[in-house]
Amino acid sequence: MIHKWEFSLNYYHNSLNELETALKEIPAYQSWRAYDPGAFYPVDTRYQAMPALTKKDIREHFPDGFVPPGVSVKRGLDSGEISYVSTSGTTDDKVTNIWNQKWWDESEHASWKLNSYAARLATGDHPEAILVNPLNVGIASDSVDLPMAQRRLARFLYLSERTNYSAWTKEHMERMIRELMIFKPVVLEANPSLLSKLCRYIYESKQTVFQPGLIVLTYENPTNLHYRQIRRVFTTPIASSYGTTETGYVFMQCEEGKFHQNSQYCRVDFQPLKPEHGGPLLGRILVTPFHNNWYHLMRFDVGDLVRLDDQGSCACGRSSGMILSATEGRFVNATLTCAGRLVTSRELDNSLSGLDEIDEYKLEQIAAGVYEFHIASRQPDKKKLGESAVSILRGLYGKGAKISVIHEDAISAEVSGKFRISKTLFPLKIEDYLEQD
Repeated sequence: MIHKWEFSLNYYHNSLNELETALKEIPAYQSWRAYDPGAFYPVDTRYQAMPALTKKDIREHFPDGFVPPGVSVKRGLDSGEISYVSTSGTTDDKVTNIWNQKWWDESEHASWKLNSYAARLATGDHPEAILVNPLNVGIASDSVDLPMAQRRLARFLYLSERTNYSAWTKEHMERMIRELMIFKPVVLEANPSLLSKLCRYIYESKQTVFQPGLIVLTYENPTNLHYRQIRRVFTTPIASSYGTTETGYVFMQCEEGKFHQNSQYCRVDFQPLKPEHGGPLLGRILVTPFHNNWYHLMRFDVGDLVRLDDQGSCACGRSSGMILSATEGRFVNATLTCAGRLVTSRELDNSLSGLDEIDEYKLEQIAAGVYEFHIASRQPDKKKLGESAVSILRGLYGKGAKISVIHEDAISAEVSGKFRISKTLFPLKIEDYLEQD
C-alpha cells in the first residue's frame, strides 16, 4: 500500500503557482492547456493529467520557451545573473540549460535540512573538497597538472583535474591525500566510483587520511561495492544526495538512510511501474522545480527509477514530503531477465554484493537473454570468480541466460564521465513498463 504523503499548504501553493504560470505564460506549455481538466479540480489531479517534459522538449523550445513574456534571457546573460550550461553525455542525453546559481545554492541549502549532519556542518561558507569528474563540474586539465591554488574556487577545492580516471598515477593520488590533510574540508563531495578508487589505493598502501565531518555522494548511484571500499578508509557519516542540473536538489538521504524530498524547492510526481516490473512501490519520477523564475520546467522526466518507502515514515522524524527507501538507478541502465522482467541497477547490485575481492564491474545486455559481464579484480583465481559471477547472474536473469565473463584491468566511464554498472545495447521505452491507470 502506497503511503499518502504529508505536504504543507505552502507546497500546494507552490505547485499551483507553477502550474498556472506554465499554462498561462510559458510558451513551451501552450499545447498542454488542452490536458488541463480545469481550476475546479485538485492540483494533484491537474498535474496527473499533464504529459511529461523530456530533454527533447527542452531542446526544441530552449531558451525562450521556458521564460515568461517580458523576461529577457539576453539581459540575464549580459548581467551575469544566469548562464548556459550543457550536460555531458551521449547525443540523446545532452541538453543545454539555463543556469541560475542563486537558485541552485538556495535549493542546496534547503536540502541540508534533511540530514542532521549536513544541517549542523554545512553553513554555506564551510570548506568543501570535491572529487568528481571535471566533465561534470570543476576545472579540467589532462595535459598539465594544476597546482592546488588553480583548483581552488571560493570555498571549494577540486581534488582532481583529470577527465580520465584511469590516468590517475600514484603521485596523483598521493597529492589528493596530502591536500585533504592541508585543506581539512568539513564536507567531501564525491562521485562514489572515484572516491572508491582513491580508497582502494589508501587501503592497499596502508595509509590514513583526513576525516571530514560528512561525505556526500553525488552524480552517480553508489553501489554496495562503493560503500564497502569507502568504509575501509573513512569512518565519516555518508549521505547520498540526489538531484539534476535541470531540477536542483530533489532528495537528500537522512542519517537513517532514507531519502527525503526537498519539498521546499520542488514537486515530485510518482508514476508506478506495472506490478510485474516492481510496481506499485517502484516507479519513475517527474520533477517540477519551485522558485526558479528564469527556467520554468514542469513534470520533467529526470530519467530515474526510485522505490517508495513502504512504511511511510522515518525514524529521523521528518514527515513532510515523499520518502524513498532507495534510488534504483536510471531507466536507461535497467536490464531485462530472460522472461522480460525489468531489473534495476540497484537490484543487480544487491545480487552481486556477495562477490568478494573485486574492484569494479559492469553488465551489458547484448540481446534478449544474452549478457556480457565485465569485471576488474586482482583476485588470482579468475576462473573461480567468473563461475561465481555466472551462478549469481543466472539466479537473477534466468537459468537460460547466456553470460560471457570478460576480465578487465579497469572499467571505463561513459562519455559523460560517469560510471554505470549496467545497460542494454538496445533501446527500452519507459512507457512499456509504466502502470497506465
